[in-house]
Amino acid sequence: MSSIMTNTSAMTALKTLAATNKAIETTQTRISTGYAVSSASDNAAYWSIATTMRSDNNALGTVQDALGLGAATLDVAYTGMESAIEVVDEIKTKLVAAKEPGVDKAKIQSEITELQAQLEGIATSASFNGENYLHTATGLTAGTESVVASFTRDASGNVSIETIDVDTTTTVLTDVDTAANGILSQDRTGTNTNVASIAGGANDITIDGTTTDAELDDMIEVVDAALTEMTEAATTLGASKKRIDMQNDFVGNLMDAIDRGVGQLVDADMSEESTRLQALQVQQQLGIQSLSIANQNAQTILSLFR
Repeated sequence: MSSIMTNTSAMTALKTLAATNKAIETTQTRISTGYAVSSASDNAAYWSIATTMRSDNNALGTVQDALGLGAATLDVAYTGMESAIEVVDEIKTKLVAAKEPGVDKAKIQSEITELQAQLEGIATSASFNGENYLHTATGLTAGTESVVASFTRDASGNVSIETIDVDTTTTVLTDVDTAANGILSQDRTGTNTNVASIAGGANDITIDGTTTDAELDDMIEVVDAALTEMTEAATTLGASKKRIDMQNDFVGNLMDAIDRGVGQLVDADMSEESTRLQALQVQQQLGIQSLSIANQNAQTILSLFR
């Protein structure tokens, strides 16, 4: 039956064309944004996962910054410790030289005094961003310094933050308030002598023409004991720095892995979308032609009355 009131063919063609136009709009959105899932309406589950993981990745970026800051602080402390070890070793050499008969001990002492001043300078200046693991200033106390190392989320959605701890009580060279807490500023048991303290303490190693070989032996023993502790402290700092560097690399790799995982969920396949767009454009052209043919049926009916 031919009808001018109800054009079934035109209605079908129009619906098909509308569906094709909608599909083209969706494909063009994916191509322009690069996402197959750009909002919750596209895929609520994937969008929720991707949003959460992106937030976690931002937190990991902050963790990476904290690790970088911690690594820099430890690097400064380790560099300072290495330099201090070299200076203390030089003091030990001077004390050994002072045992030689006829040597001018006063001149050796002048060199030792300068080396002690250098140690004080190293300890007080080995600071990064206000953190100093080698020197404890007035009113401060050495303790455990924590570096944020990880951000994790468990299966229940609970988050936790882990830290890498550095015990600075074992690395302090000089302590202003409590000299006994510093490797260099403490008085060694039975010797009443320290290697170096802030502002030239009364018990700093000092020699003159009256210093005996036995006293020099005690001083050498003090310096050697300090060197042993400093070597252990340098090992602690180096191990902590190595761990932080490794964790920093891991966090960077983890962030890349999360980015890849999120991409698998929400990124658009541009090759696929491009192919789909071309196919839909052809369908659109055919739909327009089909609608035009369907509308011509009414014109055919009109010709019957001429």
